[in-house]
Parts: sequence; C-alpha cells; structure tokens
Amino acid sequence: MSRFRALLQASIAATKRALAWNVEDLILPSERFVFNFDSKEELNRWHLYSDSEYGGLSSASLEITGADSGHELSGLFSGNLSLDVAEGSTWRMNRSGFCGMRSKKFNGFIDLDSYDTIAMRLRGDGRCYISTIYTENWINSPGQQEDNSWQAFVFVPKDRWHIAKIPLDRYLPTWKGNVISTKVEMNPSRILAMSLSVNAGGGIPGAKSGPGNFRLEIDWIKALRT
Repeated sequence: MSRFRALLQASIAATKRALAWNVEDLILPSERFVFNFDSKEELNRWHLYSDSEYGGLSSASLEITGADSGHELSGLFSGNLSLDVAEGSTWRMNRSGFCGMRSKKFNGFIDLDSYDTIAMRLRGDGRCYISTIYTENWINSPGQQEDNSWQAFVFVPKDRWHIAKIPLDRYLPTWKGNVISTKVEMNPSRILAMSLSVNAGGGIPGAKSGPGNFRLEIDWIKALRT
C-alpha cells in the first residue's frame, strides 16, 4: 500500500508540474515588438508617400542611422513639408504639405487582440505626428480593397528620446483623413499595416506646425498589455 501511495503522490506531483508548465506557456508576454529599427533590412518593410504624388512639392526619406558613428541604430524619417504645388500640375488638391511612411502589409495580418496600447520610442522636432493603424475592411466600403484606418496624434518632444503610449481605444476611425462620426470599434485581431505621417497644419496646441523641415527618429514600435 505504501508503494502505491508513493506512486500516486509522484503521479499527482508530475501532473501539477505539467499543468503549471502548460499554464505559463499559454500566458502571452506583456509586450510584443511590431517594428524594430535596428537594421537596414527594416527599411524593406516600409514605403514612403507624400503630396508629391498629387502635384505637391513635399519630400521625405527613411534611413537607418547610427551604423557609422557607433551609436545605437534607429530609423530616421525626415524631409520637407511644402504648401506649394508644382507648376502645371493637373491635380486638384484640397491640401498639400504632408508626408508619411507606411509599412507594407503584413503576411496576412497580425493579431494584437491581447494588447491594449501601442508604444513608440521616438525622438523628434516638436511636431505632432499621426499614428495610423490599418485593419481589414468592414466599415467604409465592404467588398472593396481599401483598408479601414484608425488614427491618433503623437506629440514628439524636441531633441530627446520619448516613449509615447497610445491606448488602442484612443484611435479614431477615419476616411481620407477625416474622422468618421459613427461609433465603431477597432478589431485589433486583424491589423494589416501601420503608418506614421506628418502634416504642415493641424495637430495639437503648442506643437510645431507649418511648412519646413521635419525630423523623427524611431527606435521601435511595440504593442503593450497594461
């Protein structure tokens, strides 16, 4: 009987260890890297856009800096915002003075349903930038190819590293840059892409605005569970 009891106790102990391991294995980490600008390969995941596609004269570039100086690597999104329009342009622009960097679409989508906040480590120029999350289309025009976009302002202090944290419920649904007035919720389990952009006008009070140069350094973008 004592041998049977010992075997039973050993079996129970082994089961408890197995259950504990399985539970820990199922717990997701409290943060997840979405983008990490620590290599030049990261540039292949992004493309640039600006009002120059529609006759404007704004320009932008994206590069990895720090490799030659021995400093930590980071992404540098920079350029010039112009309110002018190219002479002879046939485009009828409602506004000019904008540039952006948009990630290429993920392989399918990423699921951030277990997280509630987007965090970005940034160093900027005192301007207000726009963080955009693109999700599968189910609001604007079902059956069409355009993605749904959700946007939030990001103020970046000048010349010092800053971690900006934006709760997902602060992102507002937009259509061509305008907020949609209907009450809808983002589906964070079907995220297709992200972007950062800057406009010459708008933003939050106190932020630098207007035409001219812009400069934003990006270390990483993460999803957090707070």
